[in-house]
Amino acid sequence: MTQAPAKLPADSTVYKTLLESTKAIPWQIDWKTARFTYIGPQIEALLGWSPSSWETVQDWAARMHPDDRERVVNFCVAQSQSGTDHEADYRALTRDGESVWIRDVVHVVRNAAGEVESLIGFMFDISERKKTEQKLLDLQQELESLSFKDGLTGVSNRRMFDTVVEAEWADARRSGQPLSLILIDIDYFKQYNDCYGHIEGDACLKQVAQVLSGAATRGRDGFARFGGEEFALILPATDAAAALKVAERCRDLIRKAQIPHGCSPVGPWLTISLGLGAVVPAPGDAAIDFIAAVDRRLYQAKQRGRNSIVGDA
Repeated sequence: MTQAPAKLPADSTVYKTLLESTKAIPWQIDWKTARFTYIGPQIEALLGWSPSSWETVQDWAARMHPDDRERVVNFCVAQSQSGTDHEADYRALTRDGESVWIRDVVHVVRNAAGEVESLIGFMFDISERKKTEQKLLDLQQELESLSFKDGLTGVSNRRMFDTVVEAEWADARRSGQPLSLILIDIDYFKQYNDCYGHIEGDACLKQVAQVLSGAATRGRDGFARFGGEEFALILPATDAAAALKVAERCRDLIRKAQIPHGCSPVGPWLTISLGLGAVVPAPGDAAIDFIAAVDRRLYQAKQRGRNSIVGDA
């Protein structure tokens, strides 16, 4: 490492003391030779590499995380060639193989002719900031996940149902594949609450949700709490006959669960009523009309004495 150039006067004790007492790491690169003419001693405490080991821009690039290297080097070279000041965030490799998040702030110095003469910059350790950003990102993702989850049962909520139906409706229209929907209602749930109390009613909803979530076996099938004591199954690429088998499976799973319902006119065990429909959406068809049609079939199943399934007419 040679003596610092006039731009960074190493013989100025006050200037050097100020420059090297900051947490930021100053550096300078000669543009024509692509060599470091100066780098602050703080670099060794942060990354473990001695200042004398930073000779050319190749050292800078080689000490960058491989996943960041191409993106950052290409960006910084392009910005420097155009004479534009810039910033870049990347992971710098320490001498012992760890990584530290760095923000490099770069100023392009031009000569009297307007040509790029050198690059002067500061490296900042932003590892703690990146950790905070990641925590905030994780929290945001968790909140987004919770916003689509029913707080009581833990299954998808109505918001997620609406989102999935909209996406599957558009896909069914494009592909010409049938989309099926099953709406499920717990029979005489008001009487269940009156008989056992609302705490037991909540426990019942949780159990029913857990049981019914096993009715649809494909990863793309959607199950959600539709509202109150109603649940919904969204079955992409499924015709009415296949949807009927899933509906029958729902009834069978609830029957096998043998959830006591001493106040049900149907029998000693809790039962469900189901309405189902299948459609290949045509241009001009609306998902809300399809959902309403299936809801009417659910109402018919309840009118027929409950514990039954009503499908396409």
